[in-house]
Amino acid sequence: MALKPFKAPGARLALRSKPARSYVAAADGKAEIILDISRLLSRSFHAAPTGIDRVEYVYARELLERIPERLAFAAVHPAGGYYGRLNGAAVRQFLAFTAARWRNSSVKDEAAGRAAVIRHLIALRPRPVPRARSPRVYLQVSPHHLDDPDQVGAILRAEGARFVTLVHDVIPLTHPEFARPQGAAEHRRRIRTIDRYADGIIGNSQATIDALGPFMTRSMEGRSLCVAHFGADPPDIFGGESHKVPSRPYFVYISTIEPRKNHLLLLNLWRRLVERLGDRAPVLVLIGRRGWENENVVDMLERAEILRGHVIEAGSVPDTEMHALVAGARAMLMPSFEEGFGIPVIEALSVGVPVICSDIVAHREVGGEAPDYLDPLDGLGWMRLIEAYAMPDSPEREAQMARIKAWRAPQWRDYFDIIMQLLDDVTATAPA
Repeated sequence: MALKPFKAPGARLALRSKPARSYVAAADGKAEIILDISRLLSRSFHAAPTGIDRVEYVYARELLERIPERLAFAAVHPAGGYYGRLNGAAVRQFLAFTAARWRNSSVKDEAAGRAAVIRHLIALRPRPVPRARSPRVYLQVSPHHLDDPDQVGAILRAEGARFVTLVHDVIPLTHPEFARPQGAAEHRRRIRTIDRYADGIIGNSQATIDALGPFMTRSMEGRSLCVAHFGADPPDIFGGESHKVPSRPYFVYISTIEPRKNHLLLLNLWRRLVERLGDRAPVLVLIGRRGWENENVVDMLERAEILRGHVIEAGSVPDTEMHALVAGARAMLMPSFEEGFGIPVIEALSVGVPVICSDIVAHREVGGEAPDYLDPLDGLGWMRLIEAYAMPDSPEREAQMARIKAWRAPQWRDYFDIIMQLLDDVTATAPA
């Protein structure tokens, strides 16, 4: 997901149902939308974003473009407690600074970067919640503080607002073995908060909404629901800069290194490829920070001498470098066991880069007929396809390139058309 200044690029999404509920028209017209940016503030000292960080940023960017006159910002302070309303001009400056920092590969002075972050956080001083002159909706698109239902309830009472939230996945509950030790319990509290307060729910995929249903005690039919596929910004972030990429054919994998992402499969395959092909083996570039409970993967990255020069752990890189690496890759690899959406699939296909990914529901939903799908346990199948794609005139790769031409990239424009419809459904009316 490329980061751009505040202008609305295009996006497509899938629609779900409207609420089965009776309403009467609200007297004061369009609702005030209060966007929670707690996640961005809490992550402001991190130079590289996660997927959730990017989504919260895009919401701020697009809503500022569409409804600046009725958009407000709020956040929970990184130290805890409701931060209150934020100065709008300071928020705009913070967002511009954040986007530039994410994509700028030339910033090397960490002390200067931290000082700049502190200046922005000081400027984002809280203000009292003003008296409501119209209906309000509190929109939260990250899981930040959702594990504290009392705090969420207090925020909604202070704002006098209805609540809409975006659910990214339910993986810690459906697959607790892939979460941190306390991840399932923490996520269960988040779902209870959503169950208790949410008037509207946005799912990033139908797979996520379907997985969410069994964990909700209140009916899903009594709420406004939509399924909206994240968009992909045009790849205009290169800015003419030159970025070093491997000279041999290479593949990329963008992901935090954690158990459900299945890095171990790729590392074992690459060991076998190097044993067989030596310096003729393709290169694997891993983009993303190290996560948790990944000791076997780290051991291979640090101690498997045979992988030196064949597997590159790039870590968290600026957006300019990341997109240059993706653009030159033979394919994006995504062997994860489970996903709520799979942003890298969209990003790669949107710029015409093939994708080889695990055959899971979320990948099928967003990738359609374009990618090559494999079971995440099919090691021999992955090896055969990687070897085939590494060849200069690969028929398999050319076949996918042809399929990509028929695949339509989701557009943010369409995404936010649906989001605005949902917000109107929830807040421009009041319960009868």
